[in-house]
Amino acid sequence: MALKVYGAARTRTVRTLWMMGELGMPYEHVPITTQDGANLKPDFVALNPTGRVPAIDDGGFVLSESMAINLYLAKTYGGALYPATPQGEARAWQWSFWAVTEIDKTIIDWALHSSVLPEAQRDPTRARTARLEMERPLHTLDQTLAGAPWLVEDRFTVADLNAASVMYRALWMDLDDKPHARDWLHRCWDRPAARAARAMRE
Repeated sequence: MALKVYGAARTRTVRTLWMMGELGMPYEHVPITTQDGANLKPDFVALNPTGRVPAIDDGGFVLSESMAINLYLAKTYGGALYPATPQGEARAWQWSFWAVTEIDKTIIDWALHSSVLPEAQRDPTRARTARLEMERPLHTLDQTLAGAPWLVEDRFTVADLNAASVMYRALWMDLDDKPHARDWLHRCWDRPAARAARAMRE
């Protein structure tokens, strides 16, 4: 039975779809959304009591939250996608949590008020504030990548996938003063599996 991925591609589920592309595994995509309330229908809640998407069902093992899903998939099926050492594993978890706590909400706010919302609904002050709030974490990322092309070990891993997937909207951000972070982000999203997931999202 193929693994099932729940959630529309235009949501955080794109992170899981990117991972599935990297793995090259067969899967069934069930594009439910929160807007139509499908995530709260009894059959889905019976499967996943949190009602959250994205979620996966791997032969009866159900998991939600995109960072946890990708870490699980990489460790279970990913081979080189999961770091080989305990230290690398810890770094992968660190960068995954970093992306969620330091970037996720703020970059959404920046995107909404710089380009996503209709112009009449945008608040330029909120866009500027969000960009300023990201300055320190972006500097940290840029400095980390100054001496290495990837976040963990010497290859692309789930750490890069998780962090870059959260930073999707930064592809449209001026990062010329953060060249290492900028180039890393584009390297990640230029991967074939990332391009395929992005096409599904857009």
